[in-house]
Amino acid sequence: MRFLVKKAPDNFIKTVNDEISSILNRHFDNFYPEFGYEEDLEKLSMPVEVTEKENEYDIRAELPGVKKEDLDIDIDKNYLTIRARKEEETCEDKKAYKKSEFKYGEFTRSVYLPQDIDMDKIDATLEHGVLKIKVPKLEVSKDTVKKITVK
Repeated sequence: MRFLVKKAPDNFIKTVNDEISSILNRHFDNFYPEFGYEEDLEKLSMPVEVTEKENEYDIRAELPGVKKEDLDIDIDKNYLTIRARKEEETCEDKKAYKKSEFKYGEFTRSVYLPQDIDMDKIDATLEHGVLKIKVPKLEVSKDTVKKITVK
């Protein structure tokens, strides 16, 4: 009689190592939430909202703490790409210890836009941590029927 024996995967050690790391990370994140990795990723993310209107596309990106000088926006082959850099410094000075944290990073977000955009009239503003980009659509001729003469 044969028995089914589950074979260990080729990357068994890696799988076990990943599982142990996951357990340890969850354990220590509960004790020290201020050092949580996910929290740091959230602080360096860029939520984006794209709205299509009749004559334009409105793009809004949440960028708290980012300055105009630290932004780079370009459009290439209908991909609008936003690059931002962020630096944040906090310092806590108590009698027995001093704690200093530097948070910095670069992040990028790309949005694909349809072919009907007017690249020469794109406008971007940054106010109160919100980047607003207005991408006008190309004006389409109202005459949808065109008479063609045969030669």
